[in-house]
Amino acid sequence: MNDPRLTKWADTMTQYSLSLKPGQQLLIRVEEAGVPLAREVYASALRQGAHPHVQVLLDGLDEVFLTTARDAQLEFVSPIRKFEFETVDALCTIMAPTNTARLSGVDPARQAKAQKANSVIRKSLSERGAKKADWVLTLYPTPAAAQNAGISLRAYEDFVMSAMFLDQDDPAEAWREFSKKQQHYVDYLNGVKHLRFVAVDTDITMSVEGRRWVNSDGHRNFPSGEVFSGPVENSVNGRVRYTFPTAHLGHEVHDIQLTFESGRVVKAEASSGLEFLEEMLETDAGARTLGEVAIGNNYGVKRYTRNTLYDEKIGGTFHLALGNAYPETGGVNSSAVHWDMVCDMRLEAGGGAIYADGVVIHENGEWKI
Repeated sequence: MNDPRLTKWADTMTQYSLSLKPGQQLLIRVEEAGVPLAREVYASALRQGAHPHVQVLLDGLDEVFLTTARDAQLEFVSPIRKFEFETVDALCTIMAPTNTARLSGVDPARQAKAQKANSVIRKSLSERGAKKADWVLTLYPTPAAAQNAGISLRAYEDFVMSAMFLDQDDPAEAWREFSKKQQHYVDYLNGVKHLRFVAVDTDITMSVEGRRWVNSDGHRNFPSGEVFSGPVENSVNGRVRYTFPTAHLGHEVHDIQLTFESGRVVKAEASSGLEFLEEMLETDAGARTLGEVAIGNNYGVKRYTRNTLYDEKIGGTFHLALGNAYPETGGVNSSAVHWDMVCDMRLEAGGGAIYADGVVIHENGEWKI
């Protein structure tokens, strides 16, 4: 991709998403195909007086590791990577998939072991949130990502640019305006005690009393466009049927249906990929409990693309994540898993509603407050 919008993309992330300052250390982790964007992020960071460092993740190494490593290697927590995450002031991660199915044949149990080790490293960054260790995650458009979305590469490039507001003269200002709109929903939800989500084959309730809602407005995920919190762990009851197939660690699972009792998954169903789903549910004690509840508000993301970074932001959807909670929400569930699953409430998907303390606040994909 040779596009002048890459410079605008990089500048928006370093200046708006990360608010990089002179003297700060920025770690840029990029999958091999995303190097053109990494180069622009590197240059943008230098222009702002920061100290960027680039790590290029070579294609296929994750598959080699997961299929070749012994158990002790799968479970190894790298002190080098842990030190990096504990030291840097900011992290920019650029996904750039060249084969979205490359891990589909890997034993889920081996993936779970590696994920546990990696969760220790990731935690070292997330726990620094209060100390202003910033991070941003984005996706560079590749032929594989476009193919997954079912459109041409050029159409996919235009799609992602629009979703990130990069087709506008001042993307950062557009995100600030978007943030103000979402803050209205956050302020309302922070006064809510109980939520109920109703959609096709879905009726699930939970308490969010005492939990904090977060305005995800392009500072962590880019693009973003959601408000999220952490449900009270033992309060979730009911059934949810997720609209879209969901991919995790290279495995795609279709038509997931989960039944919750007192906060834990007691029944899991899927039309395909059930074995992988059940393996993930057994990862650790927290994998069967929800760590996140969120509502998607980015109406520029209109289509399902088989990529969670975009799909969970679709305006008119909600998503629930099994596993680890975000500390800033007040959630306490701990797990190596964090798996977002999306339910569509738009009319074309059969409609749906969100009730807050018994009042309809969201109906058929649109806010009512």
